[in-house]
Amino acid sequence: MSDKPMFKKLDFNKIKTYPIKERKSKVSINHFVDLKDWQQGDQIEKIFPKTLKANDLKKIADDVVSSVKNAKPVIWGIGAHLIKCGLSTLIIDLMKRKLITALAMNGAGAIHDFEIAFNGETSENVAGEIKEGRFGMVEETGSMMNSALQKHFNEEANLGEMWGKEIAEGDYKHKKYSLLAAGFEFSIPVTVHSAIGTDITHMHPSFDGSKTGQGTYNDFKLLTSIIANLEGGGCFFNIGSSVLLPEVFLKGLSVARNLGHDARGFTTVNMDMIQHYRPKENVISRPTQDGGRGYSITGHHEIMLPLLYQMILSRAE
Repeated sequence: MSDKPMFKKLDFNKIKTYPIKERKSKVSINHFVDLKDWQQGDQIEKIFPKTLKANDLKKIADDVVSSVKNAKPVIWGIGAHLIKCGLSTLIIDLMKRKLITALAMNGAGAIHDFEIAFNGETSENVAGEIKEGRFGMVEETGSMMNSALQKHFNEEANLGEMWGKEIAEGDYKHKKYSLLAAGFEFSIPVTVHSAIGTDITHMHPSFDGSKTGQGTYNDFKLLTSIIANLEGGGCFFNIGSSVLLPEVFLKGLSVARNLGHDARGFTTVNMDMIQHYRPKENVISRPTQDGGRGYSITGHHEIMLPLLYQMILSRAE
């Protein structure tokens, strides 16, 4: 074997450097938290740095308030976990202030909301109850929600409207915590997107697949009509739904564009504890590929939503 080196050593002494002032830096002290500024005010966002996701959260709040001022929709699509995190009161307040102008949820969200309205409690121990086939078999939830559809059904009614009317006008002790009732009370559209077989009410003898199917189809048509108004502005939030609502939103957007509505140039936001494939593609990337902005915020709902709520209110007031 030859003793001659295979490669000629580089001479590091010949490296060329340049002054730091000539370099473009991405972070400066202007991005740092200004504690003095925060201590003199009452806005929690002032303790955030002006960079990365903290800056995105501020831009999202800006877009919400701008959308409302320009009479553009602010649509929140939510998974059921937000209700289980105790965030209904926060969402209801944004609805009351017209800072949320439409709300979409899955069937599980409607179930948790309905149980809160009549029982003040929700969320069973699935692991424990499934052992004996008792999961989802509570009598009141199935019978009350299914009978409400029988009571309020007509060919044009949607699930959100029917359940909202039932809670708002009925003897429900905790109705002030209900998103469905709030939508009915404040004339904010609430749509429920139910996939047959996914919700506990579907297992009960009182379930009517025909009326549920017609109601949730009407919900889809209503949501699509709202999505069509995202032309040149507006916001769509997907918060805590990994599959169903991202799919519903993308289909609704396709219908709107197919019917001649130039629904582009709006803001989309996905907020969840982890980022999933469908929200990334169907909410953030595909709808905004030819105009608009998409933001992904990762974190626990019970922490991130109160922060966003405060930021929105500080701009709206």
